[in-house]
Amino acid sequence: MKTLALFISGTGGNALNLLAACREGRVPARPVLGLASTPKAGGIARLEAEGLPVAVVVRKDFDSDEAFSEACYRAAENAGANLICLCGWLKKLTVPRRWEGRILNIHPGLLPRFGGPGLYGMHVHRAVLAAGEAESGATVHLVDAEYDHGRILAQARVPVHPGDTPEELQKRVYAAEMDLYPRAIAVFLQDGSASGR
Repeated sequence: MKTLALFISGTGGNALNLLAACREGRVPARPVLGLASTPKAGGIARLEAEGLPVAVVVRKDFDSDEAFSEACYRAAENAGANLICLCGWLKKLTVPRRWEGRILNIHPGLLPRFGGPGLYGMHVHRAVLAAGEAESGATVHLVDAEYDHGRILAQARVPVHPGDTPEELQKRVYAAEMDLYPRAIAVFLQDGSASGR
């Protein structure tokens, strides 16, 4: 069975959702570690309350993105994880060859549009509304060397309603994320995309 590290930077909602999906058998994997990019992440206490060990790795403690990323991967490897799921992770990761194809992310927009540096969280929803889009959604993709760039695995679409606020749109997209991410990971694991290491 695949083992997951759940990387968080905030409240950990997506991580808790995946933890529940694994425990309920909807995702054929076992979370072994939560990893937070800040000790202030609200998700730390929430994941620990569910019995998941959590490590904290802070970017400012390192001289480069590479050194920071390596510390994150080492923590995941030491916990026995062979797949990383980014769950509201907001730090730049460099992807070494040994982790290529084994890091998944969920983005609160329809990539390839509305992605890239600075486009995360509410910034995405504001950009979608400012562009006058008729729909938004969520995207699950593999992580590579560029922000929000890797191969798209699955998408869910949600309508943009007239007069939507960013907060209203965010709620609909978040609901789509909660459904999409576990389903996309389950398919990824079952179709053999997750090569064993």
